[in-house]
Amino acid sequence: MSGKRPFYTLSLLAASARLLQNRPVRPAILVLLAAACAPAQARTTVAIDVGHFLEEPGATSARGRTELEFNRELALEIESAARGRGLETMLIGSDGFMSKLAGRTAAAAGAAFFLSVHHDSVQPHFLETWEYDRVERLFSDRYAGFSLFVSRKSAFVRPSLACASAIGEAMRRAGFSPSLYHADPIPGESKPFADRTNGVHYYDNLVVLKTARAPAVLLEAGVIVNRGEEQKVQSEDVRKRIAAAVAEGLERCLVRKNAAAAR
Repeated sequence: MSGKRPFYTLSLLAASARLLQNRPVRPAILVLLAAACAPAQARTTVAIDVGHFLEEPGATSARGRTELEFNRELALEIESAARGRGLETMLIGSDGFMSKLAGRTAAAAGAAFFLSVHHDSVQPHFLETWEYDRVERLFSDRYAGFSLFVSRKSAFVRPSLACASAIGEAMRRAGFSPSLYHADPIPGESKPFADRTNGVHYYDNLVVLKTARAPAVLLEAGVIVNRGEEQKVQSEDVRKRIAAAVAEGLERCLVRKNAAAAR
């Protein structure tokens, strides 16, 4: 049956194009065309979640910027890069007002994939103080790198892990390194590896991961309390490189999943 679908869809589109010349039936044909195209779009739609919100903006960088600012900038770059690869996107939480985490996954209903975009900090006992712009601020140069998380409480844990690994592999090929410290056996960490090579950890109780209605991954793109990494990830060039790698991983993951479903 799956082998007939492309021919059937093309035939429907061709017939619809002819019928569009008939003004009385044009509205009905437009509805049919939308119905024919919608499933294909849904299979490649990525919901891009901007982590945190205005009242709780996440970590504070070494120079005083909120994580929410970093998350929004990177999410917009990922959206652009994903669209450049032919993927459909929906942006969630970009206005900073979406405080209900379960509301984010509900808003993503119908998407093929849910990606939550974040930037990282470290455990409080690793933080030191320094003065920047005449203000005493917190920093830690101890760790750097990206991390990816999936939940074993998700109904889609296997495809979530496959997509996380694809993103991590693309990030490494683009020259970025996984941080790995989230697996350290210390209070607040101890997140076991799901794929050590590609920087993927299990984090079972993250709300957006366990309630998502599709495969879901949370990305920590870099450690913004690290003074050097903070400057890197807020540069336009590095943001574009991260976004391109994430989009590459998403495309590989979704295309592979769709190809398997068609067989």
